[in-house]
Amino acid sequence: MSLIQVIILAVIEGITEFLPISSTGHMIIASSVMGIQSNDFVKLFTVAIQLGAILSVVVLYWKRFFQTLDFYFKLVVAFIPAAVFGLLFSKKIDELMESALTVGITLFIGGIILLFVDKVFNQENVKEEKNVDYLTALKIGFFQCIAMIPGVSRSAATIVGGMSQKLSRKAAAEFSFFLAVPTMFAATAKKLLDFIKEGHVFTGEEIKMLAIGNVVAFIVALLAIKTFITFLEKRGFQLFGWYRILVGGVIIILFLTGHNLEII
Repeated sequence: MSLIQVIILAVIEGITEFLPISSTGHMIIASSVMGIQSNDFVKLFTVAIQLGAILSVVVLYWKRFFQTLDFYFKLVVAFIPAAVFGLLFSKKIDELMESALTVGITLFIGGIILLFVDKVFNQENVKEEKNVDYLTALKIGFFQCIAMIPGVSRSAATIVGGMSQKLSRKAAAEFSFFLAVPTMFAATAKKLLDFIKEGHVFTGEEIKMLAIGNVVAFIVALLAIKTFITFLEKRGFQLFGWYRILVGGVIIILFLTGHNLEII
């Protein structure tokens, strides 16, 4: 990867990580368009820079991370399903990551679902994230497992999961942000360990790319989170739904017409 490709992927990650449109799916598409050759470091990079974006949550909501132990216990409960499923089905997940058709289909179907989310889940009994109970946290954690399929979007799955449990859009989005912290820390740590276990040694250039990628993703995500929360409260999910349908439809058409979509 060139430096400009690193920055572009990091910007895409920072913008899309917290939007219900799949950051992984967009990085796969962007990598294909830019002709980035797949290798172990590129696969690691696309996971590792998510950590930079996730750290923006800690900065923006730092007071929330220094209040009660109950907050952390709920995150652990919500994180457990994804941790178990991730360990059990890691190889299958990696296989799905190489399927452009999977990304296209999940983006398209997810878009249709988002068109109706605001109408279907319109009962808001829980207005603030701090009022989420343990059972609700666990249920949202199971929704997060769905996002292991590329193109689904972790943000979309957990926000919709929260709204299905009668959380307001804002409360569901904020709980989704907080849950991303342990989830992406664990995913990044696993990828790093796997990379090292396979005998890889980081070059100076690779360390530089990881550093730049995380810094750029962090800065962009800081801006994206607040913008998304404001937009979500005012407009809901329909625009994101139509966007997913458009992008997913284009990917499916390109695939069916024989275009070679290289997957990272």
